Amino acid sequence: MSATIFAARDAATAAALGRSRKRRDTLVRVLCNLATIIALGVLVSILGLLTYRGFAALDLTLFTTSTRPPGSNGGLLNAIVGSLIQVSIATVIGTPIGMLVGTYLAEYARNSALGNMVRFVSDILLSAPSILIGLFVYQLLVVPFGGFSGWAGVVALSIIIIPVVVRTTEDMLRLIPDTLREAVCGLGAPKWKMIVLVCWRSAISGILTGILLGIARIAGETAPLLFTSLGNNNWSTDLTKPFPSLPLTIYAYAGSPYEDWIALAWAGALLTTAMVLGLNVVARAVLKPR
Repeated sequence: MSATIFAARDAATAAALGRSRKRRDTLVRVLCNLATIIALGVLVSILGLLTYRGFAALDLTLFTTSTRPPGSNGGLLNAIVGSLIQVSIATVIGTPIGMLVGTYLAEYARNSALGNMVRFVSDILLSAPSILIGLFVYQLLVVPFGGFSGWAGVVALSIIIIPVVVRTTEDMLRLIPDTLREAVCGLGAPKWKMIVLVCWRSAISGILTGILLGIARIAGETAPLLFTSLGNNNWSTDLTKPFPSLPLTIYAYAGSPYEDWIALAWAGALLTTAMVLGLNVVARAVLKPR
């Protein structure tokens, strides 16, 4: 009789625990779904408003005419070209540095004091406000050389993209099993060849994603460019002088009282978003398994 009573109590306790766990699981699932719906709603509303306001200002003049005074039917050609030049050069400078530093941290200095210090500095740069980097480059290149320049903006953007690539490269290389490294080295391959031909190839998808994240970040940076390249409303490809860029033009036009400038600001914001989305689509298409 007592065994039957204990069995009944255990069954009742197990059933109660099961119901409690099910209620908690349902609650967590509802909260997760609600958070997802809210996040998607915010994203869709932002993209919807950006498309609605920006698409109305898209025309051929936008891509063939430089910025002009209000009411002159100007475009954003100089700003678009300026941003492409600065972002491209900054990516070319910052990407190799970031990849090499990330490789050093993952392959040569995993637990060393120097590696920990480099990783700490990289994490600080990754989380530092971009305006501080702009001020640093301002004191480093603008003040001593007596003026704003496109090169100062390139240096600021390069500093911003480096820690993004460093962190992504290190994380992706750490995901590669050590047994794979040992197998390659066991065949007699030098370590540098193992890193270049095996580790980098295995982690190329994640590394490229990090590069795209870095490009997406610097493509919309405004604060550091205010202290370095300053901006230019005229056509210019001279990086030794104040240089035009799309984020600076958006910043200046969005707060203006002129309707045509505000429309151009929305169009510029839409172009920046489309560029970032396009980079991601191209990367996924290139890296898609065949």
